Amino acid sequence: MNTSSFLRVEREGRDGSRHYVVHTHDPKFSLELTPDAAAPDKIGQGVIKRIAVPNSWAGDYTKYSKYIGAAQEFFAASFQKPEPGTGGGRVGRG
Repeated sequence: MNTSSFLRVEREGRDGSRHYVVHTHDPKFSLELTPDAAAPDKIGQGVIKRIAVPNSWAGDYTKYSKYIGAAQEFFAASFQKPEPGTGGGRVGRG
């Protein structure tokens, strides 16, 4: 699955960082994840804390389950350092 339609947002708060992965194309949805402390890299694919989906998709889990898996893969990949010359990296935090 193409991960270019995903965006990771990290927000700093009193209780630490909150991480969100947003799917910017149809179906638009967002996940709130927390890094998986039990994973070897202490991040893993993240532990899902909250899912926000459109009402029209709310009961049809099979429709968006592949997107949720792709969002978790994107979450894990977003913490990896970019290869030199690729222009990747973190843009900012808000």
